[in-house]
Amino acid sequence: MKIAVTSQGKKLEDPLDPRFGRAVSFLVFDTETNDFQVVDNAPNLNAAQGAGIQAAESLSRLGVETLITGHCGPKAFRVLSAAGIKVFNTDAPTVAEALEEYRSGKLAETNSADVESHW
Repeated sequence: MKIAVTSQGKKLEDPLDPRFGRAVSFLVFDTETNDFQVVDNAPNLNAAQGAGIQAAESLSRLGVETLITGHCGPKAFRVLSAAGIKVFNTDAPTVAEALEEYRSGKLAETNSADVESHW
């Protein structure tokens, strides 16, 4: 299974990015191999509109099944849901801590967006 975590950097120790569509990058973990890849989100970072939708489509193309992020807006949430990607919100300070919260069952799947558009 592939799990994407929004990140402000390229390492596990980097801060979790609280934004989904405008996150600096995504760390995409493969639970079968225990490896991860860094996916740069620069094209969406400064987009005038549609950042969340485009980021959701990118994760879908990568085969991501789960997203861990700080916040997710309504348009992105609809695209993620349509792609079958489960969303988990957290306020963990780092990517590593967010991933540990998920693995230990401390995060609950969200069933709706938790911020307005263009947050």
